[in-house]
Amino acid sequence: MTTHAAPAAPEPDTLSAAAPTRKKGPHFPSAFTVLAIVTLVVWALTFVVPAGHYDTKDGRPVPGSYHTVELTTGFWGRLKDLFLAPVNGLYGVTDPHTGLTAPGGSGDFFGAAGVFLFVLAVGAFITVTLRTGALTTGVARLAERLRRHRTVLLVVLLTLFSLGGTTYGMAEETLGFYALMIPLALKLGYDRMTGAAVIVVGAGIGTLASTVNPFATGVASDSAGIGTGDGIMLRLLMWAVLTALAAAYVVRYANRVHQDPSRSLVTPKPEDEELRTQGATAEPLTVRQRIVLAVFAATFLFMIFAVIPWADLGVTFLPTLGWYFPELAALFIVAAVAVGLFAGLGEKGTTEAVVAGAGDFIGAAMIIMLARGVTVIMNNASITDTILNSLHSVVSGTSSGLFAVLMFLVNLPLAFLVPSSSGHAALAMPVLAPLADFAGVSRAVVVTAYQSASGWINLITPTSAVVMGGLALAKVRYDRYLRFMAPLMGILLVAVAGFLALGAAIG
Repeated sequence: MTTHAAPAAPEPDTLSAAAPTRKKGPHFPSAFTVLAIVTLVVWALTFVVPAGHYDTKDGRPVPGSYHTVELTTGFWGRLKDLFLAPVNGLYGVTDPHTGLTAPGGSGDFFGAAGVFLFVLAVGAFITVTLRTGALTTGVARLAERLRRHRTVLLVVLLTLFSLGGTTYGMAEETLGFYALMIPLALKLGYDRMTGAAVIVVGAGIGTLASTVNPFATGVASDSAGIGTGDGIMLRLLMWAVLTALAAAYVVRYANRVHQDPSRSLVTPKPEDEELRTQGATAEPLTVRQRIVLAVFAATFLFMIFAVIPWADLGVTFLPTLGWYFPELAALFIVAAVAVGLFAGLGEKGTTEAVVAGAGDFIGAAMIIMLARGVTVIMNNASITDTILNSLHSVVSGTSSGLFAVLMFLVNLPLAFLVPSSSGHAALAMPVLAPLADFAGVSRAVVVTAYQSASGWINLITPTSAVVMGGLALAKVRYDRYLRFMAPLMGILLVAVAGFLALGAAIG
């Protein structure tokens, strides 16, 4: 998920490095523009693609039951659907008799209002925590303590960023850490690529192997009609293995540079020697900051506990809470207020941080709303099942393992076009998830395939502000970064395919 928390200000000498990114010129359209284009294209397709339906059982399509239907909605009705698409995406209600979704009325709630509020709540919580300075100070203190254990330090820091990615989709928040990581990497005898890789690869791998990341796993699971905890054991294993692989890859490069600086992929900068000799000492954690870090960790740990279906896993001594977006939104709102008060921000500071955090994340929430609106247009025109039937024809007859890998490959171009993982999930899952029913595998496998594709692409995509902004702050050229990442991307591609095949086999 591309979150929208405000990053900490970079050091003065890094500002000139970030400046080139502001040059005017051709640029890839934002996720909003892409979704607006997709909305218009899909609406136009409703006049071309024949309407059809599957028979359903327990809310799932019955294989072989697809049949065409006659659509009674005329041009003006479809134009109204286009006009109301964003509204329907937020709080549309599906009439059980007609199957049409519209604002108001009675029936099954279809809009993404629950997810919308949850995203704003997470934004408030993360922004309040960042304003306390506890996260930045905590990482700086950890780095100071492990300074003499270079390899351990790299592994621990990369793992921490990976934890941020797998739990809440850490993205723009990473930009505030380059001012810490680049001088630290240079002091340890490494190069700028090492410092940048610890951050961008760490957080990126965590997002690729999201376990409970609400912006990837949460939104995708909701759109697929399953719980966030479904498939979590495979994702936990995937996160541990891929994080270990990434850490080993970064450490191998770092040690090679430490032994022979001429093997660095980055040209040394004039200020590097000065940064190596600076003796800045990290500020100690205050009691309030320690409490903030404890609340921050406890909130995410409790979220994981609350969404896992313990009973389905055979764990009888733990209660299955079955929490979903309403309860989780309340959890993060309460936690945001608690962090603000514990940190001494006061009533005014806490409320300002909560409002600012929700504002920072409103873009992500609106992307989810717009993507859900596209689904409403497809459903009201009865073309969703027609597209599903066509995709089923393509993947029918494949083994479960090959099906899972195909789902990964199908999501790669979508991930490039829609860099927002939440927008990608809300757009693709309603169509792709039912294919798992036909293939005889868990829908959680399709969710894992989607988030893996999104995370894999977002490690290198030039449309990502996180990647390009981070490299600018680190003063690392993009072409050098691609050269550094190429072998790792191949390793990850093979590893992800293996995990998806495993998930399909056991799912």
